[in-house]
Amino acid sequence: MKLNDVGIQSKTDWEKANVALPDFDRAQMKAETQAAPTWVHFGAGNIFRGFIARLQQTLLQEGLVTGGIVAADTFDFDIIDKIYEPFDDMTLLVTLQPDGSMKKEVVASVAKGLRASFAYPADMEALRRIFASASLQMVSFTITEKGYALADMNGAFFPFVTADFENGPEGCTHAMSLVASLLYTRYQAGGTPMAVVSMDNCSHNGEKLKSSVVKVAEEWRSRGFVPDAFVAWLTNEEKVSFPWTMIDKITPRPAKVVEETLAACGIEDMTPIVTGKNTFIAPFVNAEPSQYLVVEDRFPNGRPPLERAGVYFASRQTVNDTERMKVTTCLNPLHTALAVYGCLLGYDSIAAEMRDPALKALVEKIGYVEGMPVVTNPKIFDPKDFIREVIEVRLPNPFIPDTPQRIATDTSQKIPIRFGETIKAYAAHADLQPSDLTFIPLAIAGWLRYLLAIDDDGKPMACSSDPMLADLQAQLAGVTPGKAESVSGKLAPILSNPLLFGVDLAAVGLGSKIEDMVKQLLSGKGAVRATLQRYLHN
Repeated sequence: MKLNDVGIQSKTDWEKANVALPDFDRAQMKAETQAAPTWVHFGAGNIFRGFIARLQQTLLQEGLVTGGIVAADTFDFDIIDKIYEPFDDMTLLVTLQPDGSMKKEVVASVAKGLRASFAYPADMEALRRIFASASLQMVSFTITEKGYALADMNGAFFPFVTADFENGPEGCTHAMSLVASLLYTRYQAGGTPMAVVSMDNCSHNGEKLKSSVVKVAEEWRSRGFVPDAFVAWLTNEEKVSFPWTMIDKITPRPAKVVEETLAACGIEDMTPIVTGKNTFIAPFVNAEPSQYLVVEDRFPNGRPPLERAGVYFASRQTVNDTERMKVTTCLNPLHTALAVYGCLLGYDSIAAEMRDPALKALVEKIGYVEGMPVVTNPKIFDPKDFIREVIEVRLPNPFIPDTPQRIATDTSQKIPIRFGETIKAYAAHADLQPSDLTFIPLAIAGWLRYLLAIDDDGKPMACSSDPMLADLQAQLAGVTPGKAESVSGKLAPILSNPLLFGVDLAAVGLGSKIEDMVKQLLSGKGAVRATLQRYLHN
């Protein structure tokens, strides 16, 4: 059985393999998309294929829309060449249930995959035609937070971004420059309104996207490439809106057990590849069942009825509250605590960590005990229900191959939001004090112990990539596991850095507490485990 337009015509074979096939006319969908495109998505990876494209498929199957999505990638063209084109732009979605069963279906709502690059003139011409079409309602993104960045940590523009400023709309390479160029095409074609929608997993994502696209346009204006009227159109929310969103679904790297299961079913060519950009990706996507997408309802040219597929449409404030609930209380802080302690204790699976009574108790304390008193309630769903699903269903799912090492990536960039916001909320509360906290400080202390790159058995341990890793390790030079006092005097500059934690931890009364915890974590082999048990027992 082959995953392509011809292969899926052998419906009996797919049914025997318990794979659900699309029950709409793909040829008609492609023709409708060609004639009147409504939706382009940038970022052709797993979260798009396993979540967002599946939303449109629901609408197609219920007859609520007639067109599909045009997927485009600005970075890793091997995904289009090797994962889209050989499979006629379809994906095999495998939903990994907590009981070990697999729900398999072919997602066929993508009309075409394109390479968003001037190195591929035909693809760029196709995108220009789409952007000039008055029917286009929305452009969405899952390109990761880094995809929006124009400058480094010191505020200096990246050289390739500066080159885009100088080369103008016809010779740019960065994702934000390419989008600005395509929006200029739309402006020149009459400027029909549209929505530009980040669906990336980062706070205030619409604001980040708008800021970068507008900055590119302003730089082009200053060099005479575009007129003032284009920038005015781009910054008019009635013409071009940048809705905020909150997205939540785990689509980890392809799992070997899934690949083997599909091969045993007789489905061919499911072997993952590693692209030239070092992306590990497969023709299938394995994903958890749970998913959330909350979208600010500002679409000046209309939108698909995605609420019929389970999307929440709400105000910007509600989107922001939902994002804050997730990233500061109900999911992300738990993930980070599991990441650093999981690495120290030798785990390579989040689900396995959740079978460790001490680690499960740690995230319960961080979430239920310390987070809930200051949680932001978005009111479209209950934070207690959300966190209960995270702790009892999502994180323990043994069939989701997610690792603490992956989640530990870029921790320095996550700490201010994941823990700092709760600490600030305690400081602002009439009846609470940061000094009341124990388990969030313990998570921070665990991260500092993790940075030493020595596990709880005293063995060398690789730290995940992080832009501040080298600097922080330099500040911790001389701190040695087994020598608790070696930390004395080393932590003050780190703990008092408000950029790192979102707050001066020493000023709010947590400096000495965290330093004492780090000393305990350093006291010898097995000290990490012993310290966790000591605090959790108390």
